[in-house]
Amino acid sequence: MKTTPDPDTRLLIFGGSGFVGRALCRQLVAAGYARITVPTRHRAHAKALSVLPGVTVLETRPLDDDTLQALVAGAEVVVNLIAILQGSEAAFEATHVHWPRRLVQACEAAGGRRLVHVSALGVAEDAPSRYLRSKARGEAVIRASGLDWRLLRPSVIFGAEDRFLNLFAELQQVLPVLPLAGATAQFQPVWVEDVAAALGQLIVRPEAAGQVFEAAGPQVLSLRELVQLAGQLLSRPRPIVPLPHALAWLQALFMECMPGEPMMSRDNLASMRVPNVASGLLPGLAELGLRPRSVTGVLDVLPRALRLDDWRRRLRG
Repeated sequence: MKTTPDPDTRLLIFGGSGFVGRALCRQLVAAGYARITVPTRHRAHAKALSVLPGVTVLETRPLDDDTLQALVAGAEVVVNLIAILQGSEAAFEATHVHWPRRLVQACEAAGGRRLVHVSALGVAEDAPSRYLRSKARGEAVIRASGLDWRLLRPSVIFGAEDRFLNLFAELQQVLPVLPLAGATAQFQPVWVEDVAAALGQLIVRPEAAGQVFEAAGPQVLSLRELVQLAGQLLSRPRPIVPLPHALAWLQALFMECMPGEPMMSRDNLASMRVPNVASGLLPGLAELGLRPRSVTGVLDVLPRALRLDDWRRRLRG
């Protein structure tokens, strides 16, 4: 049973200017919430949120303990969307473990706050990647607290502004053949709007306290199948050449050495050794009253010409 949102609930969303955060803020505003605060290091990154009624964007750099505690003290529900996909062991520890610990401490100092945290499918202390291991340690910090916490573990998240399908669509714009690491890796992609809707339910449902939910779509697809879908989207699918592990590792190493954020890292490759699919042992989107859309189902929502124009515009800009 869905619970009616209270528009006066004071929400604090960390990572609200990101891909998932923007979708969440739009849905929360549409649901009637009028007191949403989104801290950000760069106000320019949150332009899309500044026009939403009821959303306050705060530039907070650096976020010291006093500032963090003041922000948390002014909220009733705290949502944590902050995460990284690549980085050193220290970077993963700082983002996925130390940061949740600071949030827990700030929430406890404020007398207890509802904390909604986004983790990932496949997390485990003995997982093969730094990303998954650090996510597991961050979960442990939250679960060991005395807070009213709720955790969401999504599969890979897709949408018009994602950095997943867009990346492979763009590569097929410029490459005649696509060498692909981890081609057989399994995913259960979930639409960003379904993830946002799930977070909206975790915010409001009292029975969600102390529970971990899995967020996955209805289709299990290999990475190769997802890349093929991305190519078909732009009517320019390229031949895909799956790479054996040794060559995939070398490709990831080469990408790590390139300037900027790598398209693929060795740690990403290690993460793909764990199927990114729902275990079925935990409640999922259905238990939150949601029916997730498939990748193909979402792409079929728009007329093909409009869809292609939109994606091409995003790739150019």
